Amino acid sequence: MKKVMAWVLYCLLGLIIFALLYLAADALLSRISLNKADQSSGQKTIEAYILSNGVHTDIVLPIRTADLDWTSVFPIENTKGKAQDHQFISIGWGDKGFYLNTPEWKDLTAKTALVAALGIGETALHITYYKQMENDSLCRKINIDSTQLSILQNYIINSLDKDQDGKPIYIQTNAQYGQDDAFYEAKGAYSMFYSCNTWTNEALKKAHMPAAYWTVFDKGILRHYPY
Repeated sequence: MKKVMAWVLYCLLGLIIFALLYLAADALLSRISLNKADQSSGQKTIEAYILSNGVHTDIVLPIRTADLDWTSVFPIENTKGKAQDHQFISIGWGDKGFYLNTPEWKDLTAKTALVAALGIGETALHITYYKQMENDSLCRKINIDSTQLSILQNYIINSLDKDQDGKPIYIQTNAQYGQDDAFYEAKGAYSMFYSCNTWTNEALKKAHMPAAYWTVFDKGILRHYPY
């Protein structure tokens, strides 16, 4: 019995130490700023946003630009509301099971959390259409140029899993969060070391925009975009 108790205590101590190291690594590495000075020299006339719900971040871009209409990638018809007067689209990447089975935190199960943490589940892109955006503590407005826009667009499109015809694979589900969103199959594996926010941060890095060295939390990104 004493050996069992000692083993349990060692396991608990190991988990506590791991959790502390994990949080410390994010706290440190997320403060290391990459591209602190925006490295792109083009005219920043395109309105974009980084949107957080307090945990998860999305990239928000105009629905239509000179080279891309997002409704041709993510048809409005795949949303419940099918409204045609939106101006922006937000795109986030994450664990498919978490997206579809956890509309609220009270719905989170140990199985869903474990699958997501270990990186053994599938992933999805969650897209939401918006009529307008408002700059606030959880929605940071950023002005970007056409080169940065193109990099972000390609990053998002390359994150999609596609069918034999090269088209995004729509996930038919009743788990939408509202009238203006939809889910699509995605590439990659979500894990405790590569979260939805890591995905967003990597996009910002590629677009030569302010970003953290590494982060798994939304605050690791938002701190580089003061409100």
